[in-house]
Amino acid sequence: ISGGSFYKNGELRVEYDSHSVFLNEERVHLTKNEFKILNLLCRHAGKVLTYDFIIKAVWGPRASSNTGILRVNITNLRKKIEKNPLCPTFVFTENAIGYRAAENQAIS
Repeated sequence: ISGGSFYKNGELRVEYDSHSVFLNEERVHLTKNEFKILNLLCRHAGKVLTYDFIIKAVWGPRASSNTGILRVNITNLRKKIEKNPLCPTFVFTENAIGYRAAENQAIS
């Protein structure tokens, strides 16, 4: 696997091409939209993505800017990938702006 085709941070690995997510080498089953959100955040790891940017990227340009559906998806995603969803280590909330994934760790 080339460095650009997956995201790795600690126990979390996201493989873009195969749409696979692993936590401690165990496959995590995400919904299509949960994967789209995680994929987007991981590809821009370390950068804050606005609510609106994520919503348009996942649900399309005509999607409403209502952040409710995004928040529900992020909550569900955290329950699946975080040890403690209330104290996340992979997906962070940037209040009133959007979300950010922890930076991709260098692969040695």
